[in-house]
Amino acid sequence: MTTTTLDLPGGTWTLGDTTVTRFGYGAMQLAGPGVMGPPKDHDAALAVLREAVDLGITHIDTAETYGPRVVNELVREALHPYPGDLFIATKVGGRRDARGGWPTARKPDELRRQIADNLETLGVDVLDLVHLRLGNAQGPVPEPIGAALEALADLRQQGVIRHLGVSNATSEQVAEAQRIVPIVSVQNMYNLAVRHDDALIDRLAAEGVAYVPFFPLGGFSPLQSEALTAVAARLGTTPMSVALAWLLRRSPNILLIAGTSSVAHLRENIAGAGLELRAEDLDELNGIAG
Repeated sequence: MTTTTLDLPGGTWTLGDTTVTRFGYGAMQLAGPGVMGPPKDHDAALAVLREAVDLGITHIDTAETYGPRVVNELVREALHPYPGDLFIATKVGGRRDARGGWPTARKPDELRRQIADNLETLGVDVLDLVHLRLGNAQGPVPEPIGAALEALADLRQQGVIRHLGVSNATSEQVAEAQRIVPIVSVQNMYNLAVRHDDALIDRLAAEGVAYVPFFPLGGFSPLQSEALTAVAARLGTTPMSVALAWLLRRSPNILLIAGTSSVAHLRENIAGAGLELRAEDLDELNGIAG
């Protein structure tokens, strides 16, 4: 695969020991409805993954629970043997039930099985980055994380995991995790309307730790959505483009993992994230959270 001339916005960030593009790709949407089962168009799913790499993206986010197994297997089919500069992040800490739910699974033996499943489905001997998913489907929960993280730290010591991160975590849990093992990234819900992690982002940036927001348009009230739409209309673009561009401007340690199942939409997201925002645009956008 060869890199095309389309520029990726945001430049790069050193994630652990690897330089990655700040504009990455989140593979969750490649699964079927409800993130269950195979994609409607198998070939289109493979094409998006290959296009992402061809465009120069070097950070792909996935999870064995997407499908389950389906998305990891698509990543393997599309890209294995993996390019030397490709960095694949995955997640553990949960499973899927027959109804498509996301029950937690963070006992040490459960985590070891999930790591083994990720190694198998991705076709690798070592996982680049594993995020421990905390909380539940409603968001972070203040709960102990030591036993789960220590189990993953042991696997890291054994050499099957290169780097660790946490996801869906409170700021206190992030600090606790950092006392147990080096953490290279935090993956939480954050966007123009959901700003609870502002202080955490700034602290992590100073420490050289990546922050990977998910749901760039999630949690908006109708009034907030209306305000974002108005800014996007004035700039002649889409709300998603504005949201992605704002995230890249917010802090240099923010890495995007915008997801899509369409090659055309992938290119639109890249172009949108490169949108130039003026000072007055940023002032208006920063007011959306109230």
